[in-house]
Amino acid sequence: MKTEINRTVVTRMIALFGFVAALWVIQALNWATGYWFNTLFGLIPRHVSGLDGILGMPLLHGSFAHLISNTAPLLMLGGLLVTTATRALVAVNACIILLGGLLVWVFGSTAIHIGASGLVFGWFGFLIARGLVDRSMVTLGAALIVGLLYGSIIWGVLPGQPGVSWEAHLFGALAGVVAAIAIRTHVHAPRVTGIRNR
Repeated sequence: MKTEINRTVVTRMIALFGFVAALWVIQALNWATGYWFNTLFGLIPRHVSGLDGILGMPLLHGSFAHLISNTAPLLMLGGLLVTTATRALVAVNACIILLGGLLVWVFGSTAIHIGASGLVFGWFGFLIARGLVDRSMVTLGAALIVGLLYGSIIWGVLPGQPGVSWEAHLFGALAGVVAAIAIRTHVHAPRVTGIRNR
């Protein structure tokens, strides 16, 4: 059983690194084409032609610096996610990408929204909220680590930073919270409860 869990975690970590590597390949191709992919597949709020950007937005970046700023949190938060959740990762990510992207499409400012930071904020919201919902030592520990390392990113949900899709940050985080409440990831660890009655 333990060997099977370890194998699953290794497989998920390989998939995570593969995803991040794919982002770098896409960025290189995007850069080589003068960022043509951004105009073609970026999310454009309230435009039918921009609906495919719900799926395209997390894969596209505006510069190598933009991707570099997302790479470390993708690996850190993604690593915590894949090592502490035993199942339902596809459903969690689908909720974050689809719900968060749809909310940006409906309520976002008129611009081309791109970047994996919506996914980063979604994982942040999920890991924090899941700790409070599940209350196991594993999920509370993960929430504490996320809070200590990345708590300051919460300011990214506020408007006012030029060139930053704060809407993707806000709605990504909200979608992560929804995923934590609606989708149980069945972490097999003892729950923290109140003092037992005698």
